[in-house]
Amino acid sequence: MNQVAERAAFDWLARAQTAPEQAHREWTDQKVALLPLGERFCAIRLPTALVHGAFASDDVEAMAAPLTDLLNGPLIRDHFGQYYYSLIEPTPKERWAYNNVAPLLGAGTYLGVPAASRREAPGIYWVVPPRFADDLCAPKSVAALIAIGRNLSGEDEQ
Repeated sequence: MNQVAERAAFDWLARAQTAPEQAHREWTDQKVALLPLGERFCAIRLPTALVHGAFASDDVEAMAAPLTDLLNGPLIRDHFGQYYYSLIEPTPKERWAYNNVAPLLGAGTYLGVPAASRREAPGIYWVVPPRFADDLCAPKSVAALIAIGRNLSGEDEQ
């Protein structure tokens, strides 16, 4: 990714905070910024077992390209918490049909968003980093990932 596009993407993410410079400081100092959800973007919390089940693999590096193709937007992994987080457009929680499996996190919730340089474990890192400002996964793409993961694991659709 070119540095101009990367900078634009992270400037856009930082503006989720009232003081965007705070997010940039957190990325510099702690490699993770705590950003509020709901206004600029939301996140879907995907259980690791669901994502790995969708690809019948736990090799995150091998899954990165297929995840990029399927989601066409940014994906974070919390290696310690055992979740993935896809960033999506602001969406009302009641419009998300998979809250029982992969909850939508929105207003009133904060998400640890890794610095651009965080691309591998341990901790929280980008599996698929944002490519440009306003780069988000389409909710239907995340729903497709959930459906694939649930079908391959033998879970019934709900």
